[in-house]
Amino acid sequence: MRRGWEGTVLLRVHVLASGSPSEIQVQKSSGREALDQAAVKAVKRWSFVPAKRGDKAEDGWVSVPIDFKLN
Repeated sequence: MRRGWEGTVLLRVHVLASGSPSEIQVQKSSGREALDQAAVKAVKRWSFVPAKRGDKAEDGWVSVPIDFKLN
């Protein structure tokens, strides 16, 4: 962001039944490797609400858009 870059990164995240991300893929790049890497690094620290089948939590995939914008 210090370089004045903006963009959107679309990530595909595999979320474990525990809510932890286990695999993160860049589904659509922002066009800037630094922004893509920053998005992946941030999402690695997130905790998700896992998918459920009935009352049982299970692994699942989710798409996560990350917007980098200057105000």
